[in-house]
Amino acid sequence: MNASDEPYEAGPVAALRRIAFLLERAREDTYKVKAFRGAAATILPLPAEDVARAVEAGTLTDLPGIGASSGKVIAAAVGGQVPERLARLEAEHAGPLTDGGAALRAALRGDCHSHSDWSDGGSPIEEMAMTAIELGHGYLVLTDHSPRLKVARGLSAERLQRQLGVVDAVNEHLGGGTDGGGAGGEPGFTLLKGIEVDILDDGSLDQSEEMLDRLDLRVASVHSKLAMDAGAMTRRMIGAVRQRHTNVLGHCTGRLVTGGRGTRQQSSFDARAVFEACAENDVAVEINSRPERRDPPSALLALARDAGCVFSIDSDAHAPGQLDFLQLGCERAEDAGIDADRIVNTWPRQRLLDWARK
Repeated sequence: MNASDEPYEAGPVAALRRIAFLLERAREDTYKVKAFRGAAATILPLPAEDVARAVEAGTLTDLPGIGASSGKVIAAAVGGQVPERLARLEAEHAGPLTDGGAALRAALRGDCHSHSDWSDGGSPIEEMAMTAIELGHGYLVLTDHSPRLKVARGLSAERLQRQLGVVDAVNEHLGGGTDGGGAGGEPGFTLLKGIEVDILDDGSLDQSEEMLDRLDLRVASVHSKLAMDAGAMTRRMIGAVRQRHTNVLGHCTGRLVTGGRGTRQQSSFDARAVFEACAENDVAVEINSRPERRDPPSALLALARDAGCVFSIDSDAHAPGQLDFLQLGCERAEDAGIDADRIVNTWPRQRLLDWARK
């Protein structure tokens, strides 16, 4: 039996979303993903019988956002068959991203670093939240960029305020997740209010005190002048770590080791001093799970472990499928011998919130 002849009951929207998820997980080009997510958005509000009639009449591609490739997927799914494109992607990309990290990944209850199309992410907030639920998360912290990062459409205080209202609306309508990690989890799913706030040159944070006060959790990251003098960078990072709002120090070296954006050397700073400041101020060091970052490098990860830091294993997802990157960070944490209880997103949601509101 061919893959396309196998019974398929999930429906065309689920098939299109799954294809997009697998493409994102494999870090395929964004334009390929948009074709399938756009098609899913087009047919989602349509009655099933209308979609079936369009398939039968051969008029699917007359609908906005549906091309030849997405039309073939819809037609197969409506006919109760596994779409050929989906079967191929499942075979190529659905397996484990890495060999290790499974035990720690099972202990994670959520993700503290994610982006939506409000800044430089590729999908709406609700799609990120729904995918987090499907992955078993009990919470996801939405951390779009702050205003200085104009290239990423960073959020002004006014836009961030509007986003908080959207998060409230999403939480009213979404549920069904569990605060993962086994026994003792809290029921339900919550999208948490956050930000990836730029660390400015003087160590201050790129958002108003009032807005930072309204958030559940804040990731502070350096995105500019990554090659600045080591002494100045050290003072800049320690200044940010000492800010009362900082909860997580994001991708601390800023390096890129692979990927479409090329490579970039890590920033120079006194890592021991920065990690000691993190330990003293109860700021988590992020283990960034993006394959092109692998940040911090292994030697610095061990240094942060020995300095007594806590950690946050984050996907830094800019698309729903990238939320599955977490196992890559989990493998690195396990290899470094970091205990699960030192990883803040293994904690139940309320413990995480109490810690972040220090």
